[in-house]
Amino acid sequence: MRNILIVGAGRSASSLIKYLLEKSDLENLHITIADLSLELAQKKTQNHPNATAISLDLFDVEHRREEIAKASIVISMLPAFMHIELAKDCLTYKKHLVTASYISPEMAALDEEVKKNGLVFMNEIGLDPGIDHMSAMKILDEIRAKGGKTILFESFCGGLVAPESDDNLWNYKFTWNPRNVVLAGQGGAAKFIQEGQYKYIPYNKVFRRTEFMEIEGYGRFEGYANRDSLKYRSIYGLDDALTVFRGTIRRVGYSKAWNMFVELGLTDDSYTIDNSEHMSYRDFINSYLPYHRTDSVEIKLRLALNLDQDDIMWDKLMELDIFNPDKIIGLKNATPAQILEKILSDSWSLKENDKDMIVMYHKFGYELNGEHKEIDSKMVCIGDDQTYTAMAKTVGLPVAIAALKILKGIITKPGVQMPIDKDVYEPILKELENYGIEFHEKEVPYRGY
Repeated sequence: MRNILIVGAGRSASSLIKYLLEKSDLENLHITIADLSLELAQKKTQNHPNATAISLDLFDVEHRREEIAKASIVISMLPAFMHIELAKDCLTYKKHLVTASYISPEMAALDEEVKKNGLVFMNEIGLDPGIDHMSAMKILDEIRAKGGKTILFESFCGGLVAPESDDNLWNYKFTWNPRNVVLAGQGGAAKFIQEGQYKYIPYNKVFRRTEFMEIEGYGRFEGYANRDSLKYRSIYGLDDALTVFRGTIRRVGYSKAWNMFVELGLTDDSYTIDNSEHMSYRDFINSYLPYHRTDSVEIKLRLALNLDQDDIMWDKLMELDIFNPDKIIGLKNATPAQILEKILSDSWSLKENDKDMIVMYHKFGYELNGEHKEIDSKMVCIGDDQTYTAMAKTVGLPVAIAALKILKGIITKPGVQMPIDKDVYEPILKELENYGIEFHEKEVPYRGY
C-alpha cells in the first residue's frame, strides 16, 4: 500500500483526512495520522481500517525520521514555522511534501536540491494561499490565451459566519485562528498599486479604507487591504497591470467597528499588561482611558471614540460585555492583543450548531481588441457542521487532492512550488467543484478601480 503520512490533526485536517480515507480502498492507500495528541489523531481515523493514529513529537528526531522514511508522501498540517524540519527529512529520504502554508525563505532555499532529487514540494495549496492562486491563474491564463492584456486584478477572501448562524451585531465569529484576526493588518503599511500609482495605507488607517462588493444571494460585503498586495505580482504575470489589490472580506460595518479597538490601542501585541491575570474586563478597558473623578468608564469611552449613545457602534461594544467588572481576564503577563482575543472569544466562538462560510471574489479588468472588459469570479462555500467546516473543506481538500495526484504521477514537475501551473490547478479546481467549491464567472461592463 502507498502510505500517506499526515503530520498535524487539527481542525483544518478533518476534510483532508476524510477525503483520503474515502479514496483509500480504490487508490490502495494507508493513512498514518500523526499528532502530539494521540487522542486527537485517533478521533480523526474514524476507526477506518486503512488508517493508523500515532503520537508524534516533532522534536523527537529519531521517531520523526522513522515515520517519514516509511511514507510515500508527507502532508504537513503543522504551523508554517514547523515545516522546515519535515522538509529537510523529506529531502534526505526522498519523499514528496505538501503543505498549505506560504513558501518561507528557508523552504525556497531547498528548491535546487528538491529538483535534483526529482521531488515535488507543493506549498500554498490551501485556501488563501491556494484556491486563490488557482482560481486567479485560471482566468489570467484564459485572458492571455485569447490575446487579452490584464490591466486590473483585485482579489478578496474571508472566513465568515454563515447567514443562518449570523446572530450578533458584528456579523462575525471566529472561524480560524483568533490571534491572526486580532493582529490583522499589523507589521507594516498595506501596499498595492492603483491606476499605475503605488499606494500605502498605515495600520491606523487600514480599517477605514474599504471597498464594497455584492455577492449574489448573500448581499453586500466590504474588503480591507492585505499588508502586501504586490507579493504575487510577478508570479501572476501582472508586472504591467495598472491595479493590483488583495484584501480581506468582512460584512459591511465590521471594519469601522474594529477600528475602535485599533484607536484605543487594544490590538497591540508588543508589550504586556501589569497584573493582567487579576484584571477585570472593565479594568482593562479603563486602563486605556483618562482618569476622571466622576465620569464612568462607559462615558469616558464614548467621549474617547466620539460615540453617541444611540450609535450602532456603541451597541456593538455593549454586546461584547467589555464593561463587566466580574469577568476576570485570567491571563498572566498578557499583551493587549491577547486580552482582546480572550474577551472576543466569549462572544465570537462558534456555537455547537453554527456553520461557517468562506467567500472569495476576484475582479479582472483587461484590454482585448482595443476594448476594456471585465470578469467577476465569485465563490461561496458553507460548512456542513463544526467538524467539516467551510474552512476545513477549502484548506484541506486542495491539499488532499494535490497529494493524491502527486502520488499517482499526475503532478510531476519537481521543485519547491505553488499551484500556478495549468496542469496543477485545472484538475484540482475541477475536482473541488464536486465538493461545492465552485467559482461563478461573469462578464460585466468594465468599471475600472
